[in-house]
Amino acid sequence: MWTLRDAQLGRLLSDIRALHPGWIGLGVLSMLTVYFVQGFRWTLILAPVTKLRTLAGTRAVFVGLFASELFPIRAGEVIRCYLVSRWTKLPFSVSIASVLIERLFDGILMWAGIQYALRAIQVPRKIELAADTLGAVVLAGVVVLGLALFRPRLKHERMPQSGWRKRWFILQEDLALIGHSWYLWAALLMTVPYLLLQVVPVYVMFQEYNFHLSFGAALALMMLIRLAAVIPQGPATLGLFQVLTREFLELGFAIPADEAARFSLVLWAVIKIPILIAGALGVAVTGTKISELTKAAKDAGN
Repeated sequence: MWTLRDAQLGRLLSDIRALHPGWIGLGVLSMLTVYFVQGFRWTLILAPVTKLRTLAGTRAVFVGLFASELFPIRAGEVIRCYLVSRWTKLPFSVSIASVLIERLFDGILMWAGIQYALRAIQVPRKIELAADTLGAVVLAGVVVLGLALFRPRLKHERMPQSGWRKRWFILQEDLALIGHSWYLWAALLMTVPYLLLQVVPVYVMFQEYNFHLSFGAALALMMLIRLAAVIPQGPATLGLFQVLTREFLELGFAIPADEAARFSLVLWAVIKIPILIAGALGVAVTGTKISELTKAAKDAGN
């Protein structure tokens, strides 16, 4: 409500009518393609330890996204790990570790993108501190996961028969297999299109609103939105998404406040609604309620 306090919402319908359906369709298609790329990247990470089809991985990603958009705590990450573990018999701990590797890859490129944004535009000091914090977290993650991924395999040790020692042994072995495979580097490479495709809808909307802002500015805004997504908040980041977008445009590029506020609503719809629809379809295809998946994922984690 604070973001839209002076948005002149009576002009929102005129804004929407002025949009070109073809370009909006391109933005939506690009946003959906992002998660097919993520599904493929996930299959690459897991390739040394299990065979996961790209479509199956993508379906799990969409189901997880749907759950994450509905609940303030990102339960979707746990749910998609549970689904893949159920479909492939992969240990749940290894599935969770593969998602941590994904997030580490994202963090590395997001940190680079935010550093670019800090040099390209003026941003509040709080954003700079958030970027520094992200850099420290990424560095710590690189060290910890690097030790797990690139350590020698346990060739001369016998696997325990049962219990947590057996699960720990399997986790170490599977992480070593992933770390010594070229698939890991291929997955890191796929992170580049995964992040750049997310910028396309923002850039398209910039052009549709005649803001005449660069692809770099679109990259900066998307990186800020992605960074803020880790904060527990309302469903589908409704509210914080609009605040960040408006402040970015108004303070960074002197876009009129009312236009920036209306733009934040339309951009949210272009990015979030297709994800929610695709996620709902993914849940329907899976044939299980989100509440049941959440409970099963928690039980698997325990």
